[in-house]
Amino acid sequence: MKVIIVGGVAGGATTAARLRRLDEKAEIIMIDKGNHISFANCGLPYYIGDVIKDKKDLLLQTPESFNKRFNVDVRVREKVEKILPDEKKIIVKRLDTDEEYEEDYDKLVLSPGAEPINPFKSLKSEKIKTLRTVEDSIEIKEYIKNNDVKDVTIIGGGYIGVEMAENLSNYSSLNMTIVQKGTHLINPLDEDMACFVHRELKKKGINLILNNGVNQIKENEKLEIILENGKLESDFVILCIGVKPEGMLAKDTGLEVNLKNGAILVNEYMQTTNEDIYALGDAVMANNSVTESSMYTPLAGPANRQARVVANNIAGKTTIYEGTIGSSILKIFDYNLAMAGINEKICKAQGIKYKTIIVSPNSHAGYYPGARLITIKALYNEVNGQIYGVQVWGKEGVDKIADILATAIKMKMSAYDLEKLELCYAPPFSSAKSPVNILGNSIVNEIEELVNTVTWEEAKVLKGNEEYSILDVRTNKEYEAGAYENAIHIPLDDLRNRLDELDKTKTYLVYCRTGLRSYIACRILIQNGVRVKNIIGGYYFYSVIKNDN
Repeated sequence: MKVIIVGGVAGGATTAARLRRLDEKAEIIMIDKGNHISFANCGLPYYIGDVIKDKKDLLLQTPESFNKRFNVDVRVREKVEKILPDEKKIIVKRLDTDEEYEEDYDKLVLSPGAEPINPFKSLKSEKIKTLRTVEDSIEIKEYIKNNDVKDVTIIGGGYIGVEMAENLSNYSSLNMTIVQKGTHLINPLDEDMACFVHRELKKKGINLILNNGVNQIKENEKLEIILENGKLESDFVILCIGVKPEGMLAKDTGLEVNLKNGAILVNEYMQTTNEDIYALGDAVMANNSVTESSMYTPLAGPANRQARVVANNIAGKTTIYEGTIGSSILKIFDYNLAMAGINEKICKAQGIKYKTIIVSPNSHAGYYPGARLITIKALYNEVNGQIYGVQVWGKEGVDKIADILATAIKMKMSAYDLEKLELCYAPPFSSAKSPVNILGNSIVNEIEELVNTVTWEEAKVLKGNEEYSILDVRTNKEYEAGAYENAIHIPLDDLRNRLDELDKTKTYLVYCRTGLRSYIACRILIQNGVRVKNIIGGYYFYSVIKNDN
């Protein structure tokens, strides 16, 4: 059997390695138009920021080492120009000589990846760069170091844009600005959780221009960036607008692609509309495990798992790809941000009914030094408690908590399952009741009507109705340091003795710092005939949102 793989890195190289482990006799050819077939593309911003010192550390395998270990014919600097599916042949161009040749195949694998979006290609300037390859990272790093660069503008505030801002902050002389067309950074985040990201970046001196796209860039002595509203000047621009799947080869072959973005459509076996041609990675649309609909999710983890599925099926081990939930994590200076599942935007677009909960427990036992708050936002089914999506922010334990919850989402677990999880505990690592257990408890309390909850956004609307009042149950010291406007203040420990101060014709929207004491207050008040709703997230969450507006 002869298998040709178009493209390397996470998708193509992993497919080749797995296929060789399954079939020692197969003829495997891997063709890539770049200089490298296996490099740490997720590590490129960290090389630019000097966290990774040696560019050689980015190269996971060379063509020679890959061939020696896996007996794969690796051909770099070659581009597949055309696929002839009826003849089961491809036409390949050697980029260094423009020479073309034909190669036949039994099975063809497309892993071309995605290219950075660049609406300013007509402006040929060494001061404007995208980031995709090792060569791109070298050019960015050398230009900034060797030229009198003072102002850097990052256009696009997604994963790469934020990572670039953090890493470029290692150059103390740089003034950095992120321009984002949307209302908040990190598009998969909900807008309220994005406030944590904005706060941290601003604290580190990074300028944010939100809800304001770029119309044009002009090159004079400096780059002039014409915004939808206003303009700014910059010495250097890095485009991090997003990526576009490289599906043109597939489309030209007659394979079915997504009409909106050009991504290749595949079935559960990762086959295209031609059963002998497979596709994977950043070039394809894949099923979302939560919505059961096709979505574009360009991440390294799904690409690696898809590669295993492709190799298995080619080798005769029938395997299906069970979908993607978009699990991801991002380091943002002293904090970490993780996400899995779907967000509010997707729920609303697809008509999925959901509720939200926000909890901010300690990362480990509060009495053990160094405990930090972790803020977890979860979207869930209000009937059965199934977890749809989570967003986690904090300094410690974020990856651990997010991985547990990502597993819960993938396995379609509910809040009732989270309550029952028996997780590792010792004071330096967690609490006897893990943050995951606390999240489950909080959702179950809502489902079983022990308390009704509202978000701060909903509370703000309700506060305009004279039937509602806001009740602060924090301590005197906390209240004096800052409180919601016109909130009634009764500390939790005084509440039972001051019930007569409350008007039972009203509904009280109750808050504390993070939501735990206000839940206790709600249980006291409910059982004394007072109507209440607990404001999720507490004053801690409110203060972050308020300061971002």
